[in-house]
Amino acid sequence: MRFITAIFALFFFTASAAAQTEIEFTDYTEADSGTWIAGVYEGGILFGTSAGLDRATEGALARAVAAEGFTGEEGRVLIVPGPGAGLTRVVLVGMGPKAARTPRQYRDIAGTAIRALGETFVDRAVISLDDRDGTVADAGTAANLALGAKLASYRFDRYHTGLDNGHMPGIARLVILTAQADAARALYASRLEPLAKAIFLARDLISEPANVIYPESFVTRVRRAARGVDVDIDVLKVRDMKKLKMGALLGVGQGSERPPRLLVLRYNGGAEGDAPVVFVGKGITFDSGGISIKPRDNMWRMKYDMSGAASAVGAVLALAGRKAKVNVVGIAALAENMPSAAAQRPGDVVTAMSGRTIEIWNTDAEGRLVLADAVWYAQVRFRPRVMIDLATLTGAVRRALGTQYAGLFTRHDDLASQLLAAGEASGEMLWRLPLHPAQRAAIRSDIADIKNISGNTEAGAGVGAQVIGTFVATDTRWAHLDIAGVAWTVTGGPTTPPGAVGFGIQLLDQLVADYYESE
Repeated sequence: MRFITAIFALFFFTASAAAQTEIEFTDYTEADSGTWIAGVYEGGILFGTSAGLDRATEGALARAVAAEGFTGEEGRVLIVPGPGAGLTRVVLVGMGPKAARTPRQYRDIAGTAIRALGETFVDRAVISLDDRDGTVADAGTAANLALGAKLASYRFDRYHTGLDNGHMPGIARLVILTAQADAARALYASRLEPLAKAIFLARDLISEPANVIYPESFVTRVRRAARGVDVDIDVLKVRDMKKLKMGALLGVGQGSERPPRLLVLRYNGGAEGDAPVVFVGKGITFDSGGISIKPRDNMWRMKYDMSGAASAVGAVLALAGRKAKVNVVGIAALAENMPSAAAQRPGDVVTAMSGRTIEIWNTDAEGRLVLADAVWYAQVRFRPRVMIDLATLTGAVRRALGTQYAGLFTRHDDLASQLLAAGEASGEMLWRLPLHPAQRAAIRSDIADIKNISGNTEAGAGVGAQVIGTFVATDTRWAHLDIAGVAWTVTGGPTTPPGAVGFGIQLLDQLVADYYESE
């Protein structure tokens, strides 16, 4: 194999760090070995690289397309093994109609191809997805292909003790053909690789079992990940939260041997004195339901109840890593919700940092309690320009929206429009749901200011949002994202293998880039 221009290698690690993929950007490599990934337009039309590979293999690809009825529909893949010309396999990935594509679509196309290889070990793979005019991908396209491939390659196999074939599944070497290798490498390294690293961190945190990740170790992992990144880290321990009278957060954690924490990350990339964008994440490192204990089915997955916190801190690290021109704060409200003799009970009343009292009707409605103190703290300390909380808050939002959309609640129409547009661009989709006065009335308590559930089964996601909103000043630009349906995937997506998603990091990065980052 020969290269005409210089090759630039970038390395990234899976969760276990046992296998790594070397990514290379180049403008030429001979089609003489390995696995090639090329595009097919809707209608089964081979073009550019795929047409060239078809000629090199004496029509083997065209025959395979015809035999399999492969239409080139976006999201579909056809793997042609041993087509000839020394190639191990050719992965034909559907591009859909011949038209301009967004960065998100290129990420998804590359991710779809990588995921189609499944458990296969691939020594070398080449991605060559031509632009619509048939020329080799430009720098932006190539960088986004690299990001999509990288995200799709994620594996969490830290606890696998052996492999039958002696190889970690995945791709050892990934070559991306581009007409602008220098620019593609620079764009990827400066803008997109920090985003991928942050998503991998979040996925690792979410995937780890609760005996490994709990409030204290969550903090330790984030400190380790932040080394070399320009962020300041503060940690509030139990004594600090007691001084601040954070009775809602402390009440959730009091049934566990693992003490709660409030983790604060600050990145100052904007002008001095500019109000920050603040992300607040629910960080329940394991949610048994407390005294209101959950059913046994799928309780193991409740290790993922800190997904909001993982994404909130991940978003800050992504922005800091790419040196975004914005001031941003990430807050993780961390606790473990366990039943014990010390746990809070249904019927208890706690006093939040704001001074408002909350009657606990259900100890399994704990996320809104830790967020009550966290959002109040964020407002008092940082006076945010905008504040967004992320939480795996309710099963109700999953029943309403399924696994494709997170629920968006806000009092501010302009903020809703920004978030919806950022979701569309990033592929992390949102659907706006109402904050209705009837829901606020439903959480009135006879013996306290509010109760933490409504007592009926109606509009559960909206009720949860209303509880949090009680602790947000009306003049604070605030949105609540209920990510319970999208934080964990059973089937996976184009750039997300089954398991933890890290939902919200791409969304928030896009939001800041489009609306809050200075020129």
